[in-house]
Amino acid sequence: MSGTDRDLVSAIRAELASIVPGRACDREAESAGLGTALATREAAVARLAVRLGREPTEAGRLLTTPRRTKHVRVEEGADGPPFDWNHAADHCRLAWLRGRFLARGSLSLASGRAHLEFVVAPDEAPVLAGRLDALGMPASWRLRRGRGVVTWKSADTIGTFLRRIGAGSAILELESRQVARALRGDINRVINAESANLQRAVVASSRQLRAIDLLEADGRLADQPYVVRIVAAARRDTPEATFAELAARLEIHRSTVQRALERVERLAQRPVGAAALA
Repeated sequence: MSGTDRDLVSAIRAELASIVPGRACDREAESAGLGTALATREAAVARLAVRLGREPTEAGRLLTTPRRTKHVRVEEGADGPPFDWNHAADHCRLAWLRGRFLARGSLSLASGRAHLEFVVAPDEAPVLAGRLDALGMPASWRLRRGRGVVTWKSADTIGTFLRRIGAGSAILELESRQVARALRGDINRVINAESANLQRAVVASSRQLRAIDLLEADGRLADQPYVVRIVAAARRDTPEATFAELAARLEIHRSTVQRALERVERLAQRPVGAAALA
């Protein structure tokens, strides 16, 4: 990622870590999402853990004392108190996901592409993927070097997820960049298509002018039907004109112009004295 992209990712994570849940159940859910033992170098995430009731240990890790709450059971698993997803309200689920993203998620932005993944315990990966699917944000999962990896590569889904877990101004900046990149891509495609069409038109016009000069020099152009002669004259007067522009000028159909110029080119390829074109 470029420095600007890294700064945006940092801003998104800092904004999410600065959220202070108003409900006690949301604070417990987010704490459960962060996990029992959280090792982090992000100051914003460390401050969040302290706000959620964690205590620093001698090893510099942050621990939480599990308490019996509505959706967090007292038994601790390998990575935090189990969260009772099935009976939790949606706001608690989103708080848990916010904590899970800050503890186990990473976001990458590069060349207009977005990639978000959670690296979790192997048995948690399918569970987490199922929970995200239940919220309408399906994700893929796989095992990688003994860890479970839950992944999104859709910028739209990533944007929806970040917005739902609380990202605000930072996600607006991300979306504006995506729109700007898409707009630049569309403009570039249009310009490239127009350039290619113009180049083909220039090549075709040059070829037609050579054919007209050849037929006029050996007298064969004068023997052609009236419409062929007027189209040839119009082409000579306006080499840059398209078939549609020539047709509008001569008040005839575009297909008539195209057939007349094709006839000129075919005739120019035939030797003088060959049978006349039908």
